[in-house]
Amino acid sequence: MTVPLFDRWRGKPLDDIFYECRELLEDATYPTVGRWREDGGKVVGHFQVYFPEEIVHAAGMLPLKICGAPIEAVQADSRFGSYLCSILKTSLELALSHRVELDLFVTHPICDAARNLAAVWGRNFEYPCQILYLPQNANSAHAITYLRGEYARLQRNVEAIAGRPITTEALCQSIEVYNRNRALLRELYIIKREQPWLVSADEAYVLMALGGLLRREEHNDLLEEVLPLIQARPHKRQDKIRVVFEGGFCEQPPLDLIRAIARSCYLVDDDLMIGLRWILEDISTNGDPLFNLAEAYLEKSSYSPVQHDLRKPKEQMLLQRIRSARADAAIITAAKMCEPGLEEQVAYLQTLDKEGIPYFVGEFEEKMTSFDQMELQLETFVENLLFS
Repeated sequence: MTVPLFDRWRGKPLDDIFYECRELLEDATYPTVGRWREDGGKVVGHFQVYFPEEIVHAAGMLPLKICGAPIEAVQADSRFGSYLCSILKTSLELALSHRVELDLFVTHPICDAARNLAAVWGRNFEYPCQILYLPQNANSAHAITYLRGEYARLQRNVEAIAGRPITTEALCQSIEVYNRNRALLRELYIIKREQPWLVSADEAYVLMALGGLLRREEHNDLLEEVLPLIQARPHKRQDKIRVVFEGGFCEQPPLDLIRAIARSCYLVDDDLMIGLRWILEDISTNGDPLFNLAEAYLEKSSYSPVQHDLRKPKEQMLLQRIRSARADAAIITAAKMCEPGLEEQVAYLQTLDKEGIPYFVGEFEEKMTSFDQMELQLETFVENLLFS
């Protein structure tokens, strides 16, 4: 399908482009999904953190990253306990309230709560809901072979929904499209690290996060147009500290919170929507594409509290992120009731203490609307660093 899902940005100056992007990202009615379905397209929704979207893309369907929304879980609250994180409830609310209509939903056992999502969704919708079992032991010699088998199972299910086979050629073409997308996102993050005064944290986040709503060809067009415009900005460097944000791997902080951080700091690296940037290198299109996708997930990937890989101790990976970004400090956060995120905070803080790296600890929820207290605390933290 070639129907454009988002073209209001075309031909506009940079600030207007950012405005249009924010409007789309914060629209909980998912107009891109509605436009796709109106034209006869099918949609596969997948929960955080990582999903091999290339398989869905190769079938001619729209992969949609389901990552909650700042809405009230009016209907979904009754399907979950009160002690669970917000993203589980608001993601289901999006579907129960018909803001999004799917043809297949896939989740992952990234935590005790998420492993039950497929069953909860399956009791409420007629379309298939299933679990993609990513390797629990990433260090096993058989992990790649196992994951290749899981991807093959997923491919068969996607083919059944799409009503067409996924050819090797189509999958390789999709890999190339996604390789280009990840390369463009790496360029965006290079600007964030090297010239953070040219693009604010919230602007960079909006540009990146739109990838979860669009066909990657459209997202690539947007990034290819915007990145040179960012580089040409005449903005001057300000006296701000450089920080790394850690804790946005699953539930996302409100955009206003990211904007509040940007008023005090240069956010030079983060794990926000890390699934879109999980693969760190181009995936090969030679040989078996499913094997290449599985290998990349395990061998060419970032880190997260939801993947257990002895080769990537998370506290050491955080130190590497901080040092590579030449950050002065870290903002260590977790979503409320997020078991993986809160669990990792202990190791993170112990390591930062040992290394003498300043840090700010916070908690967020996607439905937060008041940021004054956290912003004041962050400003005090920053001033202490600037004038110590």
